[in-house]
Amino acid sequence: MKERDPCWDKLTGMKRICVVAAAVASVSFLGAAADGPPQAEIKNGLITAKFYLPESKRGFYRGTRFDWSGVIYSLTANGHEYYGPWFDKFDPAVHDFVYRDGAIVAGPCSAITGPVDEFGEVGYEEAAVGGTFIKIGIGALRKASDGKYDNYHVYEVANGGKWQIHKDRDGIEFIQQLRDVSSGYGYVYQKSIRLTGNKTEMLLSHTLKNTGKKAIHTKVYNHNFLVLDHKPVAEGTTISVPFAIHTGEAPKKQLAEINGQRVRYLVTLEGEEVVATRLEGFGSSPSDSQIRIEDAAAGAGMSIESDRPLFQESLWSIRSVLAMEPYTSITVEPGKEFSWTTTYEYYAILPH
Repeated sequence: MKERDPCWDKLTGMKRICVVAAAVASVSFLGAAADGPPQAEIKNGLITAKFYLPESKRGFYRGTRFDWSGVIYSLTANGHEYYGPWFDKFDPAVHDFVYRDGAIVAGPCSAITGPVDEFGEVGYEEAAVGGTFIKIGIGALRKASDGKYDNYHVYEVANGGKWQIHKDRDGIEFIQQLRDVSSGYGYVYQKSIRLTGNKTEMLLSHTLKNTGKKAIHTKVYNHNFLVLDHKPVAEGTTISVPFAIHTGEAPKKQLAEINGQRVRYLVTLEGEEVVATRLEGFGSSPSDSQIRIEDAAAGAGMSIESDRPLFQESLWSIRSVLAMEPYTSITVEPGKEFSWTTTYEYYAILPH
């Protein structure tokens, strides 16, 4: 019967192309080897984006820091590749990441790729040891001790909810439904990624509906792991924003400089060099969320812009990756929902 078909869209009266995952554990493989992580691909003729899909047994990412959905491991446009692994090796014993024998070794909560979301923990302080709290895009996690929340710790997933995945040629949608009776929290989280017409543009849209008994107060940021053509972050790379940048801790002056609305790299990062700073000076308009990252030598640029105002913004980069991190504040009362959309544009830069 139509009403029992999880791929039947009641709003449109049409059946959608979809894969259903019961409690995250049975996502079908889309173009993946039988023993590899499940994955999918979308394209519009100008962009090709490849994803790892959420799955509790064989999923590429099973940490408890980042949202499991929308993990892009490759995106190509204008002859460039924008995302890929920023680490060389994986070690489940590593807390965040370390340098080992010249290699970058990532732990289970940080070994992820692409423009990935991390939500703040909800209900952690009020939960008893052994009780549950939630991380949107992952599920209900079990509190392990009286200590502070640690986003690099792998918590037990007590309830992964139910995932649905809808895919067509140029778009993919992830829906996670969670009802955690023990904590009183519940939500329906919808995340869609769509390539725009005949443009080198990608829309990343989210909706969070509160289906629980308690208000959800959290924040979310996108880590935006930019790994351009798998090369080091290059001398001359610039990051531009619409406001005059202020910061309490400037990057090391021999590595990068801040001048007005722009950060400029003075060297190509190598070894264990880090360029990191918190960007302040933005206003309450969503237009202040625009970010432009350009590598003139490579001839490639990327812009990021949200339809919500910034709550916070940070830059973190090492030799293998440049990550601009825009934050959004979220409050959703029971029965209400909150939506936000981020637009990515991938463009070529003509030589001077």
